[in-house]
Amino acid sequence: MSAGQMPPWLQEQLMKMQQSQQNLQVIMQQKQQIEMEKIETEKSLEELKKATDEDIVYKHAGSILIKSTKKELIDELEEKQELTKTRSTVLEKQETRLKETLKEQEAKITEMMKGGSSGGATMTEGSSPNNNP
Repeated sequence: MSAGQMPPWLQEQLMKMQQSQQNLQVIMQQKQQIEMEKIETEKSLEELKKATDEDIVYKHAGSILIKSTKKELIDELEEKQELTKTRSTVLEKQETRLKETLKEQEAKITEMMKGGSSGGATMTEGSSPNNNP
């Protein structure tokens, strides 16, 4: 079956599957960014905890540095760690759901192609290829 002869129902399912794959790639990229943020925050906390309470510390505010206190910065970084952990959990759940969706879509396409190749060229959403005469 060439691409020009591909039935519309198969084209639609393949497009849905491609969209799911793209969504999965985006989630994987976001997970990678979150992991980098997590490592950076951990290193910052580690260094900050080495400083004495009398040491002068600064934080980034856009392109400038602002004088702050050790406690303030530790609190901010620990809050950032919690937010990162939450975002990571959400992305994990999204990734799992998308992977399941992709498996289901692959199975559906395979089943439709088996049924579609035996004569059912006009299938609608939700119909089974085995129900076609």
